[in-house]
Amino acid sequence: MIIEIKNLSYVYNPGTPFEKKALDDVSLGIEEGEFIGLIGHTGSGKSTLVQHLNGLMKPTSGEIIIAGDSLSDKSTKLKNIRQKVGLVFQYPEHQLFEETIYKDIAFGPKNLGLPQEEVDERVRHAMELVGLDFEELKDRSPFELSGGQKRRVAIAGVVAMKPKVLVLDEPTAGLDPKGRDDILDEIRTLYEKENITIILVSHSMEDIARLVNRIFVMHRGRLSMDGSPREIFGRSDELEGMGLGIPQITKFMKKFKASGHDVKDDVLTIEEAKAEILKYLRGKKDA
Repeated sequence: MIIEIKNLSYVYNPGTPFEKKALDDVSLGIEEGEFIGLIGHTGSGKSTLVQHLNGLMKPTSGEIIIAGDSLSDKSTKLKNIRQKVGLVFQYPEHQLFEETIYKDIAFGPKNLGLPQEEVDERVRHAMELVGLDFEELKDRSPFELSGGQKRRVAIAGVVAMKPKVLVLDEPTAGLDPKGRDDILDEIRTLYEKENITIILVSHSMEDIARLVNRIFVMHRGRLSMDGSPREIFGRSDELEGMGLGIPQITKFMKKFKASGHDVKDDVLTIEEAKAEILKYLRGKKDA
């Protein structure tokens, strides 16, 4: 198991009038190579949870174990944990600061004390994985790029550290539809090529349904659901009770079935819906 969380609780501003329990006895496990979707209403504890995974926040109580190393153990070095768990915040391009794209992506690997040849290889590979041309862009300023390209540079900087786990907190926030689709496609490619464990925090049920193989649902600081996308989105009434939705195509198919059409309503993508409707129409024609 790459990540194990045991009875994790976190309280903001303890002992003050502003005290708030953000995480309440959360326990979960993530296997190496999983693609996790983390969803929940604003204030549910999603971002607080992921910031615990590389030691940015320390639990009020409970334990976090990353690849066998407990963050509670005083002998565990946070530097090693942060090499294992790479965290990409919302709007990560705001953290770009070097004069060239190469230097920005190379910053982390250089701080690891790697030889120059290894740094070069990591930067080149990371840029390739996120769809940036190394020779064309390495010497350009990151501030000359489009929003989507800046986002890719920021992600490449984390990928160049070769983490075992990549956490992405709303990675498409603020992007136009094409930039959003491009980033999501690169994340899927990264997952497939690198066999990396990914945790994707998103408000988009469509993106979650299309990309992940397991979903955690946070509600009021607690882990309320854990299952496959089909299992989770099959519990639409419970999700709506938490202020969450289901993919639009799933909602459409549920209404289509409720209106008297004999179709499966647990579809997650437009492609699945198309196949199911065509199957239904062929069946009616042959009847």
